[in-house]
Amino acid sequence: MSVATDNTHDVHEGRRRPATVLSLWKEYVAKLRGGDVGSLPAILGLVALVIGFSSARPETFTKAFNFGNLIQQSAGVTIIAMGLVFVLLLGEIDLAAGYTAGTSAAVMCVLAVEHDWPIGLAILACLATGALIGTCIGLIVSRLGVPSFVVTLAAFLGLQGVMLTLIGEKGSIDSGEFVAKLNAETIAVWLGVIVAAALVVIYAVATFLGNRRRRRHGLTSQPTLLWALKSGFLAVLVGLIVYYLSIERSPNAHIKSIKGVPIALLILIGLALVLSFLLGRTKWGSHVYAVGGNAEAARRAGINVPMIQLSCFMLNSTVAAIGGIMLASYSGGVNNVTGGQTTLLYAVGAAVIGGTSLFGGKGRIVDALIGGTVVAVIANGMGLMNQPDRTKYIVTGLVLLVAASVDAISRRRAAASGRV
Repeated sequence: MSVATDNTHDVHEGRRRPATVLSLWKEYVAKLRGGDVGSLPAILGLVALVIGFSSARPETFTKAFNFGNLIQQSAGVTIIAMGLVFVLLLGEIDLAAGYTAGTSAAVMCVLAVEHDWPIGLAILACLATGALIGTCIGLIVSRLGVPSFVVTLAAFLGLQGVMLTLIGEKGSIDSGEFVAKLNAETIAVWLGVIVAAALVVIYAVATFLGNRRRRRHGLTSQPTLLWALKSGFLAVLVGLIVYYLSIERSPNAHIKSIKGVPIALLILIGLALVLSFLLGRTKWGSHVYAVGGNAEAARRAGINVPMIQLSCFMLNSTVAAIGGIMLASYSGGVNNVTGGQTTLLYAVGAAVIGGTSLFGGKGRIVDALIGGTVVAVIANGMGLMNQPDRTKYIVTGLVLLVAASVDAISRRRAAASGRV
């Protein structure tokens, strides 16, 4: 790909020609042909699923109530998937992420409900539990060299016992009023509009200044036209989402009104922004990609590979603890299956379906958001069509298999074209 130092792409007779929509399109097609497909397959699949379910169940799937419910249903799994992106970027795996979420949430609920801890301290204890679990896993993987598959499989089994010990013979424990509201309540409509506008403005300004800074230092930057198109698309997309969520969507509005952006969506976006900043805007993030791309080359370049591995597992498990809070919020507490059953499989599937590579070195936080939406739409749509669980699992499995196959094929094409 050519380096753009201004709102330009090509040089002709000593003068730079301004970027056009056609030139941007040709460059994007060239990237696709070179194997850099990104999240495009997941986005196309999501569009196809939405169209299909909207046609099959227009009276339910397309309703604002279902849209809001879908966000709340998928929040916990999607957040766990965000954390898994860091581990997958290294070419590693964490089979214990689901039960890390459940165990951390159990610690929070026990302290807040049974021991009357202030909810703030209980949540901090939840996050600390996740960080501790990640530290233990990361130390064994990075310092002892034990494969992450084996270490996290052991943690998967052990944490089930820890969680059952915490919740006791009752088999469940309430989450408390504050936590329950996190995945059930919405913010005021006017506040949602302000947050949406601020989000678009922050993105537009930050990317514009970033591009200008890169040009000033002679680095590759996106053309101003592309920046404008992306900012405009984001503004339209965010505006449509906020508008749809601002519609009265309660089936019993005379009893309880439900409208406005769910708190769960704000948590998802806020966490995604923070994690994306860590990956894309910090030296540590560039080291994560370097280690995932080639650990030996990264080591020779002076990167502390064991420390990067340890930090990724710590961050992964801490984010999983946040996912556990959302799981507990949605179900009203923690029970013996919180974080178990298909939670881990859906979380890994969400990251991979969204475009994160199982081979390491390629992935973004937004992949987890897109993939989590795909998985949630499949589960939600199949449920509305009264399909049995076996059909839902088969379809989700096939989608995951296709995503992994696309990843393998794109890596092969990228290697052939010299992009990796």
